[in-house]
Amino acid sequence: MSAPAVPRTAPPADLCADLLDCLQVNLAWLARAEYGVSPLVLGARLEFAPRDAGPGRLPTVEPATGTHLERSAGALGLSLTKARTLPPCAAALPAGPGTLYVVADAYHLPWVPYHGHAHMDHSFLLDRDAAGRAVVRDGYHNDTPYGPARPGSWTLTEKELAQALCDGARVHRTSRAGAPQEATAVVAATAAAVESYVRAYREHPDRQEALGRLTLETWLLARARRLHAAHRAAAGDVAPAVAQHLTAWGKLAEHTFLAHRRVQRGRPEPAGPLERLAELLHADSQVFTAPYPAREAAPATGDVATAGTGLPDTDAVRRAVAEEAAAVLRVPAAELLAGRPLTGIPGFGSFRMVDIVERIEERLGIEFDADDLVPEHLHDLDGLCRITARAHRETP
Repeated sequence: MSAPAVPRTAPPADLCADLLDCLQVNLAWLARAEYGVSPLVLGARLEFAPRDAGPGRLPTVEPATGTHLERSAGALGLSLTKARTLPPCAAALPAGPGTLYVVADAYHLPWVPYHGHAHMDHSFLLDRDAAGRAVVRDGYHNDTPYGPARPGSWTLTEKELAQALCDGARVHRTSRAGAPQEATAVVAATAAAVESYVRAYREHPDRQEALGRLTLETWLLARARRLHAAHRAAAGDVAPAVAQHLTAWGKLAEHTFLAHRRVQRGRPEPAGPLERLAELLHADSQVFTAPYPAREAAPATGDVATAGTGLPDTDAVRRAVAEEAAAVLRVPAAELLAGRPLTGIPGFGSFRMVDIVERIEERLGIEFDADDLVPEHLHDLDGLCRITARAHRETP
């Protein structure tokens, strides 16, 4: 099934879609549009509360769908009707006016990049236009391994809607329940909770599985902290250490993704992500509650490992690195050689970093040292050239 037509309308500019997950964002869109509630109330409370996902499974900070919906709706001042589980048939959608909040399998939703690739719960809003046609609104904003997801609105045929719901769906109606829960709160992570969580990932025998799950975990943790910081900033509460702390969380998510991709390819596992994770979890409460930076976020492993060491950046190496990075980012190599920063190029991120690393290795016949593959070395051409020169010397 092909994707439906290009989106016709965009969500409110202040939806903050890039800070919200795929279940929160459409509740927030509805609350913003119908009741004027700021989506940032979803970031009022910050806590580290991993749950046991079941026997033999790794702990996760991702809450169960039902729990997550209940808490998010409550924070927005919404009430959700009891979920109505539909059979795999669009005709079973409840009749009547008003917007439906629907949770279905992203694998079957043709407007998201997970379509045909990955099974997971995903929400959208469903209305009928004046002609009775199905209109889907989805505010999800994320860059995925399968391409970018961006907010929009689509009109679906009845056949497309039926195929999107071919595995059934859970449907809610919403109503105003009271005032949004805007009180700011930070629940400090206990040393025992952090150690138990990190140990589970460190000792898991299947490293691909552990790092694959940890990639999602660090992304969830980093996004939640960005949302909490935005909530505090909107209230005028800005601590000087917060920006640095958020940067460290973002780099950890990138580092973990790099580690996962290396292990997938049979390469050694880079050191550092789990240690950085524990440090940042312990730093959360102090950074987000201190009016002054009493403690800086823990420095990233490898931050200065090669800086200023004078590793040779030959013209040939620099040109090759620039050409491979330019091919991935679809810009002229001359712009990178002239000093254009990688981080300023649209689309640059974890997925593109991995593509650049793999292209350089393939072109030059080298293998990067696992401990060199940290974001601090991969965000600019000079850093890439330093580790490339070193790998070139050390690769037999």
